[in-house]
Amino acid sequence: MRTTLKRPTPAVDPQRALQREALHELDDGQVVMRHLAGEPQAFGTLVDRYQTRLLNFVNRTIGDRERAEDLVQEVFIRVFRHLHRFDQTKKFSTWIYTIASNLAKNELRNRSRNPLVLFQTIKKNWEADHRPLQFEDTTARPDDLYRKRFLKDAVDQCVHRLPEHHREVFVLRELEGKSYQEIAEITGCNLGTVKSRLNRARNSFAQLIGPILV
Repeated sequence: MRTTLKRPTPAVDPQRALQREALHELDDGQVVMRHLAGEPQAFGTLVDRYQTRLLNFVNRTIGDRERAEDLVQEVFIRVFRHLHRFDQTKKFSTWIYTIASNLAKNELRNRSRNPLVLFQTIKKNWEADHRPLQFEDTTARPDDLYRKRFLKDAVDQCVHRLPEHHREVFVLRELEGKSYQEIAEITGCNLGTVKSRLNRARNSFAQLIGPILV
């Protein structure tokens, strides 16, 4: 009779676990300083904090989740390489969103030069719902979940139809909750331009989503 050997479960290092927990209690600036001081787990803490948020932002901006995952990975590569240049008098969140925004803009510019790639991306979004539900309540009734899914899909579709410069400020303000000042820093625009674009984006969004929700 053969005896099946169980593979040993890797032991959890209590000290590393405590260090990881302590890092999560710090603000961004303190975690950045720990990373620059050589703390090996500090950068992973920044990834944990921003990976999902940046993925949602980039995905909503370019409309392609798989490509958004690649771009977010590139964001963290750039952050790792250039974190020593980060001005610690500024907000880290603004800096990392600026990097993500620039990569998303470059993606859209490159895509606009290739109509076939743009068409294939749009067609893929038509044929496959690869976006996860957000704020899903597993205790809700099926019809409530259906309405939430329908509303999310409608929002995503209408956001994607906004012009690029309107879409960016709309996503940052309405879906990411950024302040006007943060949006101005991320986009490199003055406050007046941000407010003007956001106002136009809201009006366009309302016109697009209105007929869908009637």
